[in-house]
Amino acid sequence: MRRIALLAALSLAAAVVVSAPGAAGAGHAWFTSWAQSQDGRADAPVAGRSLRMITHLSQGGDAVRVRFQNTFGTGPLTIGHATAGPSAGGAGVSGVRDLTFAGRTAVTIPAGGEAWSDETRLATRPDTDFAVSMSIEGTAVPGRHGTALRDNYLTVPGSGDHTADLSGGAFTTTVGSTYVVSAVDVHNTALKGTVVPFGSSVVDGVGSTNCGPGCTELGANRRWTDDLARRIVAESPPSAQLAVANAGVSGTTSAPSCPAMPPSVAGLDAASRLDRDVLALHGVTAVIYYYGTNDLAYGCDAATILDSYRSVFARLRAAGISVYVTPSTPRPGYGDQANLARHGIALFVQRWNTCGGTCSGVVDFDTVLADPLKPNSILPAYDNGDGIHANAAGQQALADFVSLPMLARSGPVLHSMG
Repeated sequence: MRRIALLAALSLAAAVVVSAPGAAGAGHAWFTSWAQSQDGRADAPVAGRSLRMITHLSQGGDAVRVRFQNTFGTGPLTIGHATAGPSAGGAGVSGVRDLTFAGRTAVTIPAGGEAWSDETRLATRPDTDFAVSMSIEGTAVPGRHGTALRDNYLTVPGSGDHTADLSGGAFTTTVGSTYVVSAVDVHNTALKGTVVPFGSSVVDGVGSTNCGPGCTELGANRRWTDDLARRIVAESPPSAQLAVANAGVSGTTSAPSCPAMPPSVAGLDAASRLDRDVLALHGVTAVIYYYGTNDLAYGCDAATILDSYRSVFARLRAAGISVYVTPSTPRPGYGDQANLARHGIALFVQRWNTCGGTCSGVVDFDTVLADPLKPNSILPAYDNGDGIHANAAGQQALADFVSLPMLARSGPVLHSMG
């Protein structure tokens, strides 16, 4: 119940923005190149220490700006100093640039608020790790994205400002979450848009670190969304280059409520997250909507799920964003009613290949993942082992299935701060 009350309070504070990108981003030259949606808060407070979060850019540019969020924080979060620069592996960086907020080096973000850094001239490249460091003044419980699928780094409590360190020696604590940092924009006049995969754990990347017996690739950026970004860079012409920004949160649903929904994900449904995790990103031209598997597992019927689809799709289309939808993918734990509902969702999505005129197109990941001999199960070669999520090979197969020309036709960009 405290989680639900907190989310209700946050909805009132949603308009709180300490600083936002300014006029430097004239036209549509700013695009979100990386994102991880906040879904909760850290297990313990941080006090007087530095954080170094490693992001992974889908596209590069000649300048950056960074989104710092305190969406689920329990109180104000004060950043005394922040830097950014290319990762050198582990907690090391090959160089740093100071980040500022409305010209100041420090910023205090209230609970439920956020701050965008100012434009910082810094050249970046596609498919590279990019470190964002910040020193936390006082004590705070920061918001986080729980499924980073990589190590991020903290100094010891009370160690002060190590944000300018090139060496990672001071960052002796690792965490599997991403604290505070939720998006990185790049300035690149050659890009045509940002694609936002939006959904639950299948978007968040669960299974992507499983690359075969005895092999794990923590931090190797093997989500299907990462693979898709690499395909775009390698295969699309210069006139059709797009960024990819992941907006997956594990365990979440399209529908706002299902009978067996756990309290931990209440208030993190698609409609509740849409403004913060999709529409607030920059240069968005397309969304790949991959939702429904948890709705069915939590007992929602097809009508409830499809009502939520129509509502979210309408808002995206009103914003000028193309919406590509995947039918719900197999899950062997479903009973007969859930599989009948899954079939009903698939019929809706595939009708006229446009969700009956409510979406822009279909990305049939169900066909990619389903075992042709047991269509309610994942193909064994792609199964992470839980029957729900794709392993690294399955992630690549999903990425390879997406039509790049389809994404290139998306848009137009109708909302870009700056």
